[in-house]
Amino acid sequence: MKKNFKILLLLLSISIGVYAQKEEIKEAQSYYSKGKTQEALAILKKIEYLIVNAPVEVKSDFYFTKGNVYKDLASKNVDAAANFALAVGAYQDVLLYENDSQIYKYAFKASLALKEMKSKLVDGAYNDFKAEKFKESADKSYEVYLFDKKDVRNLFNAASAAFAAKEYKSAIKYFEELKRLNYTGEVVIFYATNKKTKQEEAFISMSAREASIQEGLYEKPRNVNPPSKKEEILTSLAFCYMETNDYCSAEKYYEDALQVNQNCMTCFINLAYVKIQFKKELQDLMGTLGNSPGEMQQYDKLDAQKDEIVKSAIPYLKKALNIEPKNESATKSLLGIYRSLNMTGEYNALKNSM
Repeated sequence: MKKNFKILLLLLSISIGVYAQKEEIKEAQSYYSKGKTQEALAILKKIEYLIVNAPVEVKSDFYFTKGNVYKDLASKNVDAAANFALAVGAYQDVLLYENDSQIYKYAFKASLALKEMKSKLVDGAYNDFKAEKFKESADKSYEVYLFDKKDVRNLFNAASAAFAAKEYKSAIKYFEELKRLNYTGEVVIFYATNKKTKQEEAFISMSAREASIQEGLYEKPRNVNPPSKKEEILTSLAFCYMETNDYCSAEKYYEDALQVNQNCMTCFINLAYVKIQFKKELQDLMGTLGNSPGEMQQYDKLDAQKDEIVKSAIPYLKKALNIEPKNESATKSLLGIYRSLNMTGEYNALKNSM
């Protein structure tokens, strides 16, 4: 009898707890419907630890409300990228619990919300980039990529925006991922002209465009094949590594980019710059040496190595000038090298050709 009484008390406490959670969620929903998003969020945070043991129906109510709240914050551009990620996680939890239980209450609405959020965040990232809010654009594009990794364009957009923001560590992370995925951006873009606005618009697929044309809404279809992004990815990676003083990685990626485009001016000029940085590393080492016979011998050895490193930059600058004979940056760099190595004949010949 005592045991049965304890079980009854336990069941009653669980029922009371579930009822309390439902009331809290209703209160949060009420705040949300009135536009009081922060108040709704405070309630949800207070009871979140209890939801793990709640019935599926309560979990669905909680996570759908949580998704709505974070979606609202993201749409108001309040820490948009982070709140987008939290909203996505909440809506995905709705789908997870309802698919497992086969009790569908919010699954359709959650799926629609996910699609709407992706579209809005893509637009937000684009608008941020146009407004030169590059870091915000990068964060948003990367969150969209994490949400839908099949759409790698968003990862490329994140990398490009991080590069523009001079957030080189983030840019390296994104460009390295693009390289690992062997992303080239070589896709067919399907265009057609809107009969009403006379503006050309892009479609997600040929079938989507054909359907719109058959409805009489669009005309003048055409396909566009954008150039490969491979060279851009490699040279951007190289530059990011150069800016973070990782000259070995920078050299590697500029050399890789030359395999893609043998006339890459940026590669030739920046490879020469990288070589000069290797010279500076030796100079710093030479500066630490003393005057003992052994150290003086080591100094002479390093000095000879230094000159050889500087000489190794010359072919890159010559190739650059073969492509653009009047390139000012390549010319000045080459003149500086000739002067530092006392290559008077070469210096005068280049100077006279200017």
